[in-house]
Amino acid sequence: MDHRRRLLLAVAGTAGLFLCIQLGALALVEPFQSAGLQPVENPEDPTNSLLYVVALLVATGLMLAAFKFDLQWLIRGMVILASVLLSWYVLSVVLPPLVIVSGLHVLAIGGALAIGAGLALYPEWYVIDAAGVVIGAGAAGLFGITFGVLPALVLLVVLAVYDAISVYGTEHMLSLADNVLAIKVPVLLVIPVSASYSFLEEEPASADLEPPEGDDGDSDPDGPSAESDESDSGRDALFIGLGDAVIPTVLIASVAFFVPVASLGIPGLALTLPALTAMVGMLVGLLVLLWMVLQGRAHAGLPLLNGGTIAGYLVGALASGLTLVEALGLGPYL
Repeated sequence: MDHRRRLLLAVAGTAGLFLCIQLGALALVEPFQSAGLQPVENPEDPTNSLLYVVALLVATGLMLAAFKFDLQWLIRGMVILASVLLSWYVLSVVLPPLVIVSGLHVLAIGGALAIGAGLALYPEWYVIDAAGVVIGAGAAGLFGITFGVLPALVLLVVLAVYDAISVYGTEHMLSLADNVLAIKVPVLLVIPVSASYSFLEEEPASADLEPPEGDDGDSDPDGPSAESDESDSGRDALFIGLGDAVIPTVLIASVAFFVPVASLGIPGLALTLPALTAMVGMLVGLLVLLWMVLQGRAHAGLPLLNGGTIAGYLVGALASGLTLVEALGLGPYL
């Protein structure tokens, strides 16, 4: 198979992973709400988004500090623990409660622990991706019922700006990207281009973070990266941050849950026309982003992905009969 065809398959695989996370989040919205997992009293409060952004900035700073002081093991352990917890949330509402011991969902606990064990003992690319789909869908579904449409829009706009600044401006994400690759945890999705590719054998970039041979761009854990093993035949894998799939999907889940338009009637999915067009917009943004990356440079992912999702949502909302004020969630403030 020639390299161009393998690249096209990798692009299709990336889109497929994003679609799985989107559909998974939509399938989890109502079960999460029914299970009482909505963590805030007022989802329409825009300050919820700002608190999340502050928490994200603090977490990024702590991770950079931890890597600086050689505490990679601590970060890896915390990410795996968070993955187990999110997996348990997902599996507890997906799996039937066939075995309950002392009020505990045994199948959900066993499945979550199995995911954690896979990540800890054998973090090959397909283990990373499978865990990423589960926890990505879970995180997007939880945040989708946490943030009303206006807070979700605020979140996407602020994080898109932050992502652009952190990649093209301060470049502090470069160091984080290298270290995240090294500890092999599901904060990114790995899409092989070569059939022989092994993420277990993936070497991180050099300490001074120079791009690999054949790549003159930057690296960003929140966006697709051209930073990969390369040979005369080209890349062996593409990397894209799990956050690039989760953050725009938060808006999709929020729209499906909060926007008062009729469901499209697909069993098991909280899918409406605005949510569907937001999904399409996100995938269009992804394809443009991957096209840019395959020109030989990594790019910040959220500006295109969030922008495509927002644009797609607004098209669907207006087509559903909502006014622009209603679509933006500004009614209570005007």
